[in-house]
Amino acid sequence: MLVIFSHGKESGPQGTKINYLSKVAQDLGWKTHSIDYRNCQDVNERVALLQSTIHQSSENNIVLVGSSMGGYVATAVANNLATKGLFLMCPAFYLPNYPIQTFTPSTDNITIVHGWNDTIVPFQSSVKFGQKHHVNLHLIDDNHRLIAAADFLQATFRNFLLNTKL
Repeated sequence: MLVIFSHGKESGPQGTKINYLSKVAQDLGWKTHSIDYRNCQDVNERVALLQSTIHQSSENNIVLVGSSMGGYVATAVANNLATKGLFLMCPAFYLPNYPIQTFTPSTDNITIVHGWNDTIVPFQSSVKFGQKHHVNLHLIDDNHRLIAAADFLQATFRNFLLNTKL
């Protein structure tokens, strides 16, 4: 059981959300890995790095967690690789400069948390994706960084992992 974290464009592998969500996963007995994308030149390179990381893993029960660009990356990879679930925070869907605009994730175990006040990625993109894929969508009173939602994110992620069928 492995949770792989993909950070956003302006973040890093030890960002605030990743740190506290990693603790939640580890407390439940999951292994965790946070990929460092800071040297990647574009979103395609990030997708390739995540794919490579999964292929190198001996773990079959993998959950992908992504924030912003990391949410896009995790979902793009889940188009072609089986995962046990996707947990996405303000995922960067349907942005004009991102090559994948149609998603067919390999899992129906998908939860999205997005802030109503997000000025970086419109919450409407999560609504559009959510309607198409029938995901658990939480629109909350927060912005792109979801700082005010730390307790909510931890509880939601804990429930997500507890309900993930292995």
